[in-house]
Amino acid sequence: MIRLYNVLRKFCYLSNVKETKVVEVPEDEVVAEEIENAGLNKALETYRKLIDRKDLVEPLTEKEQKKLENRIKEIENREVLDKIEEHEPVEIPCEKEKITIGPPTLTKYEKARIMGARALQLSLGAPPFIPIPKNARISLDISMEELEQRVIPITIRRVLPNGDYQNIPIDYFEK
Repeated sequence: MIRLYNVLRKFCYLSNVKETKVVEVPEDEVVAEEIENAGLNKALETYRKLIDRKDLVEPLTEKEQKKLENRIKEIENREVLDKIEEHEPVEIPCEKEKITIGPPTLTKYEKARIMGARALQLSLGAPPFIPIPKNARISLDISMEELEQRVIPITIRRVLPNGDYQNIPIDYFEK
């Protein structure tokens, strides 16, 4: 490693500290507001490019252009929230077998999680809840059948972004 460093030094790839110049920028040229709104300005410029269809045959009409400018002004004038209020997560009850969070059926991710967990339990010696089907070769086949018959005693917790959640028994889901 030291040899490589010495070779690079001979060929002057590393800069010489004595030749480095320090350039000072006057404070007048730095605009704090532009730095703060750099992300917003970039997002608005991207939004403008998406709406403004220059690459298409027809450019924006005057009415569409005015609507775009009004929309951009509306976005610029929005209040930016700096402080996020703390929220204590609350359980949303399942009343009359009604699912209020998410679809009324199990998602593919929920199905995969349930079948995987149940297949692991079966492979570690847990008793099955159904008679073992003749076509079942592995524990995953048994867990799939148990899930179809809705005999697995499991509850799904669906969580909202603010932390609120709903615990849903597997019986409440549509097949």
